[in-house]
Amino acid sequence: MRNIRIGTRESQLALWQANQVKDLLALHGYPAELVLIKSEGDIDLKTPLYEIGVQGIFTKTLDVALLNGQIDIAVHSMKDVPTQLAKGIQHAAVLARGSYKDILVKRDKDNVSSLDDLSDLKSHPDSYRDSNLTIGTSSIRRKAQWLHHFPDHRIENLRGNVNTRLQKLADSNWYGAIFAAAGLERIGLRPENAADLDWMLPAPAQGAILVVCRENNKEVFNACQHFHDEQTALCTQAERDFLRGLMGGCSTPISALAKVSGDELIFEGNIYSLDGTEKVEIKRTVKIKDAAALGSQAADTIRNNGGEAILEGIRNAAK
Repeated sequence: MRNIRIGTRESQLALWQANQVKDLLALHGYPAELVLIKSEGDIDLKTPLYEIGVQGIFTKTLDVALLNGQIDIAVHSMKDVPTQLAKGIQHAAVLARGSYKDILVKRDKDNVSSLDDLSDLKSHPDSYRDSNLTIGTSSIRRKAQWLHHFPDHRIENLRGNVNTRLQKLADSNWYGAIFAAAGLERIGLRPENAADLDWMLPAPAQGAILVVCRENNKEVFNACQHFHDEQTALCTQAERDFLRGLMGGCSTPISALAKVSGDELIFEGNIYSLDGTEKVEIKRTVKIKDAAALGSQAADTIRNNGGEAILEGIRNAAK
């Protein structure tokens, strides 16, 4: 078999993910090579994601390369992939999930003691809640959740790859910035003064890696199935069905997390208003055998219990 051509973005994290897939393919006897492709999301580092028309911003260039036959598979952070794939493209494998958590990285590396207080809502002091701190993030989901708990804080836009964002934080006068734990941990850049934000519900499929291929490429699909993780696929499907049921994307503050516990699937989801003042959430546990429609059903419940009004407000704000 000829080399399987793996399409990837050029960032350090994207290359790490692509090399993971390359190594997994090699483990099962399939030679592979990387093909580097720059995405629109990598080129424009100033415009907030929600102003770009973000749906598929990091994936559409790879989709085109895949459909044109320039590459055989593409590797994505699954949370960046639209819930509706481009016609002619299919899931080839979902890798075992890494950390799904968001973390806060402080600019001040010498003062870690107060970070634990800030990362735990049950014990954070009023002085932090009421102070005018500045936090960096380009995620509208993280912004809404943060402002829900810390309404007096200021949010600054923070774009770029992981390395760029860490440098921007270091050069700023901000208190800290929010990152995905998996991204920093995978390339060995998680700072010692980072704290897990256990109260912050992640983006649907955060921490998961998705491999896609052309629908008619059975040989490549079968090669990738060797490292497909069923449990991660089940959880991320529920989360993405929830997102799709709310017709959300990166410009909508929607969060979801599903976990397997024995023969059950435990699901949490929520939606916030853009300013974080309004919130509708759901928690549900079902047997795995009954979980096929869990994400969609949870989305319907959210809509019928105040979520539709929040969505309408978001749509009006975008006009």
